Order: sequence, then C-alpha cells, then structure tokens
Amino acid sequence: QVQLVESGGGLVQVGGSLRVSCAVSSRRTFNSLNMGWFRQAPGKEREFVAAISWNGGTSDYADSVKGRFTISRDNAKNCVYLQMNSLKLEDTAVYYCAGSYGSWFRDRSAYNYWGQGTQVTVSS
Repeated sequence: QVQLVESGGGLVQVGGSLRVSCAVSSRRTFNSLNMGWFRQAPGKEREFVAAISWNGGTSDYADSVKGRFTISRDNAKNCVYLQMNSLKLEDTAVYYCAGSYGSWFRDRSAYNYWGQGTQVTVSS
C-alpha cells in the first residue's frame, strides 16, 4: 500500500510564502509516478494546482497560480514540493498531493494515489 503524506501547511499572511511537501512511502513507485497538487476550498470542487512528470522534465500549472507557485521533486527523497509565493486570500484551501501513472496532469480521475491533505490558510 503506497502512502502519501503531506506536511508544511499552516497560517500565512497575504503576500507571504509557504512550502508544502509530500512524502511517498515507496521509492520504486514514486520514481514512476507523475505527481500533482490539488486543492479544495470549503464549498468548492477540488481543483488542479500543479503537476510534474516522473523525471521532473515537464510541469504544468493552473493559470491562477502560474508565476507564483513552483512544483519540484526529489526522487532520492521520494518527495514532491510546492513552493507558494505571493499568497492570496483565495489560495486558502486544503492542499492534496496525488500520484498518477497516467499522462494527463490536470485530470483528477487519472490519479491513483492521494494524500490526506494539509491546510493552508492565508490571512489578511
């Protein structure tokens, strides 16, 4: 059973920065997964934020975070990261990492594994 565990969420002011991390329990599995970050705000659908290919060569971002967020991965540590800068109130959500054997990064249904989520709250 592959487990994904997010960490690093918290409370930050508008304009601040935060990095969330996701550790995957199996290195062999992690190295073959495309990884994504999604988020879900209260009363809203879970939405795509960013994704990165299994070898780190390709990444994709939602328009709402492009230029502010950066996704990266460290295959030696079985970890994927989301660096969030210039945070806005509307970035407040539970952030989930997910792993996919598929190639369509933005499709939530393509993801095989999900973490439990970490809360990010942006305050004024």
